[in-house]
Amino acid sequence: MGRTTSIVTGVDFVSIPTRDLTAAADFYENVLGLERSSAWQRPGEEPLGIEFETGTVTIALIAAEQVGIPFQPHEVPIALQVDDVAVARAELEARGVQFKGEIVDSGVCHQALFEDPDGNSLDLHHRYAPRAARA
Repeated sequence: MGRTTSIVTGVDFVSIPTRDLTAAADFYENVLGLERSSAWQRPGEEPLGIEFETGTVTIALIAAEQVGIPFQPHEVPIALQVDDVAVARAELEARGVQFKGEIVDSGVCHQALFEDPDGNSLDLHHRYAPRAARA
């Protein structure tokens, strides 16, 4: 069976729902230290979304209920790449972030799970083993 050529060329952004866009933006900018790149809104209204850059994929905070989407936090974590999970965790703990359990060593990466103010699951992640070659 032949392989179909992908029409997808990348991932532009990942949406994260929020009930309080201002509080969420403060967390992503001032606690995680991400660069705010844009905000979007309907003319004359409060912002509906604020975007942050991670270096690889944009995180788009979305005021879910204001755009007609029932709010439901992500329960499966979004992995945020860091150079050293233990160091990044200690820095975030100093900024008031509480983690869910200890650092996990999967045999190929280290991870530490936590949540944003809306309960969206996030993961500090560092892959230390090379990826296996594809067949």
